[in-house]
Amino acid sequence: MALGSSTSNKVVIPQAIQAMNQFKYEVATELGINPEYKSGYWGNISSRECGAVGGHMVRRMIAAAQQSLAGQGGQPNFRGGFPQEPNQS
Repeated sequence: MALGSSTSNKVVIPQAIQAMNQFKYEVATELGINPEYKSGYWGNISSRECGAVGGHMVRRMIAAAQQSLAGQGGQPNFRGGFPQEPNQS
């Protein structure tokens, strides 16, 4: 979440905030997004670039959930981190 922003979204797992922010910055770096976001302010980043970061985060979280479900016999375990995006050959 951006510094100083107000939102009606409720944090379900407060301990995950730091991990999700780190994940967001990792994805932004991988995508080559304008490095101005490193200051914590995303206002100079285009909506298209911000959307790309969010979209890639969701894809990787879904891939992690699918891998977890496939490997655990239906018991989700998301503690292993987020996998890289699957190859779309």
